[in-house]
Amino acid sequence: MRSPAVRMFHRLEGLFCVYKPAGVHWKLVRDTIETNLVKGLNDTPAPPLTHEVRFLPNPNNEPKASGGLMLRPVSVPVLSKHPLVTGPEFQHLKVGVGHRLDASSSGVLVLAVGNGNKVLNDLYGIQTTRDYTLEGEFGMATHDFTHTSRVVERSTYDHITQEKMERVLAMLEGANQKALRTYSSVDMNSQEAYELAVKGLLGPDGKSVPILTGLRCIRFQPPHFTLEVQCLNETQKYLRKVVHEIGLELRSTAVCKGVRRTRDGFFTLQDALTRNHWSAADVLQAVQKYSSKKNNNQKKSSGTQTDKAMLQTSEETLAVSQENKADKEETTEVQCN
Repeated sequence: MRSPAVRMFHRLEGLFCVYKPAGVHWKLVRDTIETNLVKGLNDTPAPPLTHEVRFLPNPNNEPKASGGLMLRPVSVPVLSKHPLVTGPEFQHLKVGVGHRLDASSSGVLVLAVGNGNKVLNDLYGIQTTRDYTLEGEFGMATHDFTHTSRVVERSTYDHITQEKMERVLAMLEGANQKALRTYSSVDMNSQEAYELAVKGLLGPDGKSVPILTGLRCIRFQPPHFTLEVQCLNETQKYLRKVVHEIGLELRSTAVCKGVRRTRDGFFTLQDALTRNHWSAADVLQAVQKYSSKKNNNQKKSSGTQTDKAMLQTSEETLAVSQENKADKEETTEVQCN
């Protein structure tokens, strides 16, 4: 019979996401969540101790003259199964991490518990994009493209307008769309490529250079600006470099002041657990929420396929009935003539 802690662990197995704050390494986030999960599992009520029957001397009866001893059966707990003897039931958990974030970045970080690590590998075998918001500032360039690094150049930015900004972003997005087609193993003139593009699954086969599938400016208040980026196979350092290159294309300089991931595959900021909700109970709720959402999506997709099949069957039946009607009309006309 499984203990309550083991049953709770099996319910925890799956995927969930947390919000990683800036300035914190992803390993510290993972270790903190692992510690909280182990503590939550070990705090579950322990199962009652099993009992065994032993024959003990009867203290109320005096020994007989013949020297015989009166024994009585007594049910006593098996102390070898006591938590103070066996120790904590869980001492370590395997918590996997999806696409990582460096220490300076923040946002959605996907984690997996137990057998959820297998699902994590399967999930990231699919080419799904990730969304970021990049905070930039015109007027200076630094050694590693971050605003806290050593400044290597300063420049003016009064000549930059939002129209020029949009033109540069369109140019970069077009170049990346060409790279997306180059690294894809699917023939761009085939029906398969069209269907993948409609579903948003068209991407490079395996590892490739970082590719920006979407790029737009959502805030422009010089010298500050904010970009929204959709990308594949990226690193946070590459995204900071993109901000630097945008500044150079605009005949100025720019530095990245913040990188925040807002979506990683199916997980968004609304699904992410903040620092105050990294407990075992909150993680369990997040895992169940993701499982129910995935099941609903699968039902919808299967329902859509069924609807399509029914629609196709109805169209075929309608076409056959129209042909039969036309044949009857032709036959009637021939008989009349």
